[in-house]
Amino acid sequence: MSSVSPIQIPSRLPLLLTHEGVLLPGSTMRTSVDSARNLQLVRSRLLKGTSLQSTILGVTPNTEVIHLHFRCSLLFDEFLGKGKPFEVSFCPAYRAFVTLLFCVFFRIGTAALAVQVVGSNWPKPHYTLLITGLCRFQIIQVVKEKPYPVAEVEQLDRLEEFPNTCKTREELGELSEQFYKYAVQLVEMLDMSVPAVAKLRRLLDSLPREALPDILTSIIRTSNKEKLQILDAVSLEERFKMTIPLLVRQIEGLKLLQKTRKHKQDDDKRVIAIRPMRRITHVPGALADEDEDEDNDDIVMLEKKIRTSSMPEQAHKVCVKEIKRLKKMPQSMPEYALTRNYLELMVELPWNKSTTDRLDIRAARVLLDNDHYAMEKLKKRVLEYLAVRQLKNNLKGPILCFVGPPGVGKTSVGRSVAKTLGREFHRIALGGVCDQSDIRGHRRTYVGSMPGRIINGLKTVGVNNPVFLLDEVDKLGKSLQGDPAAALLEVLDPEQNHNFTDHYLNVAFDLSQVLFIATANTTASIPPALLDRMEIIQVPGYTQEEKIEIAHRHLIPKQLEQHGLTPQQIQIPQVTTLDIITRYTREAGVRSLDRKLGAICRAVAVKVAEGQHREAKLDRPDVAEGEGCKEHLLEDGKSDPVSDTTDLALPPEMPILIDFHALKDILGPPMYEMEVSERLSQPGVAIGLAWTPLGGEIMFVEASRMDGEGQLTLTGQLGNVMKESAHLAISWLRSNAKKYHLTNASGSFDLLENTDIHLHFPAGAVTKDGPSAGVTIATCLASLFSGRLVRSDVAMTGEITLRGLVLPVGGIKDKALAAHRAGLKRVIIPQRNEKDLEEIPANVRQDLSFITASCLDEVLNAAFDGGFTVKARPGLLNSKL
Repeated sequence: MSSVSPIQIPSRLPLLLTHEGVLLPGSTMRTSVDSARNLQLVRSRLLKGTSLQSTILGVTPNTEVIHLHFRCSLLFDEFLGKGKPFEVSFCPAYRAFVTLLFCVFFRIGTAALAVQVVGSNWPKPHYTLLITGLCRFQIIQVVKEKPYPVAEVEQLDRLEEFPNTCKTREELGELSEQFYKYAVQLVEMLDMSVPAVAKLRRLLDSLPREALPDILTSIIRTSNKEKLQILDAVSLEERFKMTIPLLVRQIEGLKLLQKTRKHKQDDDKRVIAIRPMRRITHVPGALADEDEDEDNDDIVMLEKKIRTSSMPEQAHKVCVKEIKRLKKMPQSMPEYALTRNYLELMVELPWNKSTTDRLDIRAARVLLDNDHYAMEKLKKRVLEYLAVRQLKNNLKGPILCFVGPPGVGKTSVGRSVAKTLGREFHRIALGGVCDQSDIRGHRRTYVGSMPGRIINGLKTVGVNNPVFLLDEVDKLGKSLQGDPAAALLEVLDPEQNHNFTDHYLNVAFDLSQVLFIATANTTASIPPALLDRMEIIQVPGYTQEEKIEIAHRHLIPKQLEQHGLTPQQIQIPQVTTLDIITRYTREAGVRSLDRKLGAICRAVAVKVAEGQHREAKLDRPDVAEGEGCKEHLLEDGKSDPVSDTTDLALPPEMPILIDFHALKDILGPPMYEMEVSERLSQPGVAIGLAWTPLGGEIMFVEASRMDGEGQLTLTGQLGNVMKESAHLAISWLRSNAKKYHLTNASGSFDLLENTDIHLHFPAGAVTKDGPSAGVTIATCLASLFSGRLVRSDVAMTGEITLRGLVLPVGGIKDKALAAHRAGLKRVIIPQRNEKDLEEIPANVRQDLSFITASCLDEVLNAAFDGGFTVKARPGLLNSKL
């Protein structure tokens, strides 16, 4: 038999410093490379090298860092002269000291073969190496430090291609056999059906004995410190002696684990055997403790609730099917919790539970009148529903939609309706909802599925005939998850909602007894199909008189209660309330008015609290005498000004009366002043009326002309419809210039000849659009070219045609209220809008003079003092004669 020569590793090896673990010969390890030196090593040796030797590395654990602190004057030159690898860092607290960090390489390392290299640039450049240990080596000298360390090494283990196993057994003797016995015992305690365990059992017989300590140490549960001790054990005998206690410790741990698992399996079998016995042996008249055990079982209780619930037959079948699946399902399955939550929701839903309506019409009328002032049309519709409900018990709930500006009480009316009927109330905010699953729910196949807001609301109120308020239905969104407005079609259709199917329930639920009330600021953004399913009830803004009544009936008492005041401490006359409405607010509702009243109450609360403090201070005789003697202690007989102020500042007289001067002190100068007459002090200005989702508003239109090329400029963020109205107005005036004797600056009847016209709509930051500004633009341009002033107390609205006809527009009531708030006296409206005047309150109709017009001629005659008559020329008069 020929002699076998050992395999030698290179005498110089690049050193790979590892922080994650210890690599032993014969074992494989993955390590992450992210330091600068290790990255340079991988790029230079592994990625660019072609020979086998270039893939052999020296792996050493980087486990020790020595911190040396010394003065700069001591030993500094000595360390620099030795060429040792170190890093220098200065401590800001001790500038006279230097800290040297020496990376001390472990004396023994493992020569390894790089099997695989995987790199990535995220989140920072790094590599992952798969390395296999070959043999031990000892570092003799570090010959190079940069760009990566290279050391001169000495091989400690022999690497033979065909090791002599018999010779090794003879040398180790009993120690080798003892180690082999413990190794076989450890492997046989594992599950041999696992392929990796079976392979390890075969390797115990085929691998040389001297390689087993390193391999088994890397497999069993050991610390890095213990692995370093095994790596440092160069002698084979010493290595066996250190590894045997580790094997014994692992064997004892496995025995304890197997014993614990056996006890747990026995307990589980006992529980599984007992639970069916409890259910089978339960009979009527059993002992009380057996009943308590059954009640404590959640599944049994859930099954009992399903049996006693009054849900429809279809829903009952689904629940029975699901409870059978739940009984066969282990609790560790994720579907167990989903099924249980579904069944709990099914039994909690009010399938047949409802409240009894209070059908006293007189009591309902009184309650609505007490809660809300005005809103006659809305209260009339609620009383009609009550009357029909009294005559017919199975009336389906109507679908009402309150449309009006913010702050007019749409949401509070819905709450009052529920209170009047004696029903439960639930509000669903739809503003910004862009997922149809919010309405119909998620299917139970999705993770985190839940029912929609309709079913969830029914679960919350606990009855099947509540009042649902769908708030801000005009602000629904649309996204990739569907259109919630389309999902509402089934909910708000009286012919379909008796069979509403939520995706989560997947069974029909009857919504026909629910009274749905939707609120919106405008109907323009509501889809036509959804709008068609609702009964629209307009809720316009309040008049000044209505706001005064609302303030003194509801807002002021509420603010007094919130701020701890009483009517004996503060009085707000109606004149003051009118000043707040006209000079500090400009809105259709009463929210800003409520905030201003709150500011007044806070200011009065400060005065009242200060007065109580001063009264308590003056009632103390010792304090009063001390403050009275204080003046005599000052030099030159001068008194303390602070004391004088304290003595003179007596508590305010009660009640505190809020007048205009108090308003100015509390709220500041008026925010809105009547500037109408000032704005119309020159030709080319007219007042129009506009409708916005916030209510009616007055709108000024200004025009000017200058020399140019006949261009028309429009500013003020105008929409396309309003731009077209401007072009219509200028075209009509140009075609009727001779009739009204309108000329440009040069006296020509062609109004745009060498003339540019600029139309501006103030409040340029507000987007404006709509056809109702046509008559205002025509009047403004007629004033500009005629040089006559438009009446300062007149406002107008209406759409025009190219032939000068005035067409009807919407929002007449809101526009009339805006003119009334602005203090105007005359309002010009289209003749076909005359029927809308009936909706305007009587006091507003009494204060305003409404003039109907069917053509622009009538508009111009009403807008100017003395009318806008035709100025006849002499030639025209002679021809007529």
